[in-house]
Amino acid sequence: SASVFPCQKPKSELVRTSLRLLTSSAYRLQSECRKALPAEPSPAPDIQLVTQQVIQCAYDIAKAAKQLVTITTKENNN
Repeated sequence: SASVFPCQKPKSELVRTSLRLLTSSAYRLQSECRKALPAEPSPAPDIQLVTQQVIQCAYDIAKAAKQLVTITTKENNN
C-alpha cells in the first residue's frame, strides 16, 4: 500500500479495507503457490485443493483491485 499511497495514509476506510484485502490475498496466493511446489521429501499436495485456493486468492485480488479503482475514480471525480 505504500507504493499506491506514498505520501499519506489513506483516509477512506473503504480504501484501507480494500488495501488490506489486496495485501492479505497476495500473501495467501504466494503461500498457496508454494504448496504446489513442495520441497522433497514432503508428501504431494492436494492439487485440486491448492488450485481452488489459488483461484479464490486471485478472485479476492481482482475484487480488491476493482474496489480501489471504483473508489479512487469516484474520489477523483468529486
